[in-house]
Amino acid sequence: MANYRFFVSYEGTRYNGWQRQGNTDQTVQGKLEAVLTRLFGVLVEVDGSGRTDAGVHALGQVANFHAPQRKDAAKIQEYLNQYLPKDICIYGLEETHERFHSRLSAVGKTYCYRIITDRLRPVFEQRFVWWLPERLDKNAMDQAAGYLVGTHDYAAFCGNPKMKKNTVRTIDRLDIQETEGMIQILVHGDGFLQNMVRILTGTLVEVGLGQKSAEEVQRILAAGIRAMAGPAAPPQGLFLESVDYDPPFLFREGRGRRNLW
Repeated sequence: MANYRFFVSYEGTRYNGWQRQGNTDQTVQGKLEAVLTRLFGVLVEVDGSGRTDAGVHALGQVANFHAPQRKDAAKIQEYLNQYLPKDICIYGLEETHERFHSRLSAVGKTYCYRIITDRLRPVFEQRFVWWLPERLDKNAMDQAAGYLVGTHDYAAFCGNPKMKKNTVRTIDRLDIQETEGMIQILVHGDGFLQNMVRILTGTLVEVGLGQKSAEEVQRILAAGIRAMAGPAAPPQGLFLESVDYDPPFLFREGRGRRNLW
């Protein structure tokens, strides 16, 4: 049995997230598994590095699957791209170490959230941004972001109220970049809880709007109470940019991040 891994980009607008679900075939994992099962003639299960929410996009999601027999990696990639929907694209597919697991082997991820603050509605980008025609105080947001960097218990920023597992994570980068009419929030960490990046973004936006103080973020972290944090930002502004792996699981082609535009 051969283990293959690949990068996959997708526009998440019409999908109910990454994870396969029994009540719908509109998931990215489900679409991948359907095409691979047809190719190999037996059920093929795909593992992803993480479960993106409904409406969230990916530039560099990483996935792997075990095949019953070896096939040429380029031909597998070609077959996938021929039969997958046009809003899903596979690139960088290769056979990999038998112990590689896209989620369990990952050591870090980068997400990007995009907000358009221009007063005019973005006609052509509306599926890929949060349109928020308000002035955001970037300095206050930067200060709040500083409190969020480090190793913390992020229970207040978890969208799963029944979460039983450890909610401690490490964020080593949380940058807010501002250009005319646009704010991008880049976050890198060793792992993320359900809805965590969207809740972090929603909280930072409340700070930017003056609805919360930057110092209040410290109290939210310490309290660990979801209701104290901001709402989850809309899904369409969020992109999974890249996933990190250590040797011996580095990709030979070194692809892990693609530009948004």
